[in-house]
Amino acid sequence: MTRQGAGEITLLGAHADHPSGALALNEATARWSGSRVPGIVAYRRSGRHVVQFGGPFAATADRGALLDEFLDRVVAGGARPARLTAAQLRSDDVGLYEARGCTVNQIGTSYSIALSAFTLRGRRLAKVRQNVARARREGVTVHEVDSRSPEQSELDAVDTVWLKAKGRHVKELSFLIGERGGPGAALRRTFVARQEGRVVGYVTYSPAWGARPGWLYDLTRRTPQAPVGTIELVNLTALEMFRAEGTAWLHLGLTPFAGLSDRHEPASASRRLNRVLRLVAEHGRAVYPARTQEAFKLKWDPQVLEPEYAAFQGGVRPGAVWNLLRLTNSV
Repeated sequence: MTRQGAGEITLLGAHADHPSGALALNEATARWSGSRVPGIVAYRRSGRHVVQFGGPFAATADRGALLDEFLDRVVAGGARPARLTAAQLRSDDVGLYEARGCTVNQIGTSYSIALSAFTLRGRRLAKVRQNVARARREGVTVHEVDSRSPEQSELDAVDTVWLKAKGRHVKELSFLIGERGGPGAALRRTFVARQEGRVVGYVTYSPAWGARPGWLYDLTRRTPQAPVGTIELVNLTALEMFRAEGTAWLHLGLTPFAGLSDRHEPASASRRLNRVLRLVAEHGRAVYPARTQEAFKLKWDPQVLEPEYAAFQGGVRPGAVWNLLRLTNSV
């Protein structure tokens, strides 16, 4: 790892109070550090748009200054000034962006499990117990693999099969989910499911820093031949290991279009975008399987459900929304 990469990880560990903060380390994501205050802004540039991941990662008192410098030097600077879109903002970020003229809308919900309170007992976890038992009956076993293990090549094959099974028009989602390589590879943990010696699925977990430290349930892949309950068994195995190690939280991440509610909408929210997002939530399975993802996360009985937001500089424009969807490979 380079000295710059190590420095970025140190800054994120100190200031990224976000369950998905480690996604800022994705390989294609740029990380900008200001000169006025210590901190990092993660973003990607696409034409006349700059798309930021999360809020400004800095000490609470410095976040506004870091964002202002980023807007001045990166977004407005250069020969072709751009417009900012920020995705996966938390509630504490909303006022920061509204104060700078942004329209802010809820885009989904994230889910977190307090491991000290987690139990498999009770009706709420009945479906998890059933699926885990079925996977075990069909011979699925789970173990953790190192990021440098030769088994990683087998996971490449699972990726190929998984994407092919989705259909030829489907692209792998990007930007708002993690990856197996890149600068953060050594920080992640990977749990692999095998049946009769063959890899049939895996889940990666990225570190989560801030007020609720722990791990983020991130990439999930399974082959079409994987028995029902394979992913539940992988996640339960990882969860129990994390808890035994003294980990406090397991974050299940953002589900876009899920948990949308008027009570979470900021004062600046666009009513038109609000209607569009709810329409996608109800009928947009081709864009994103929100209901399926939400159902999977809710069956783990998470204690914390938190709205997440997107901010649009200068108001919501069709080009900015389209660019965000295209950048994340949602369309």
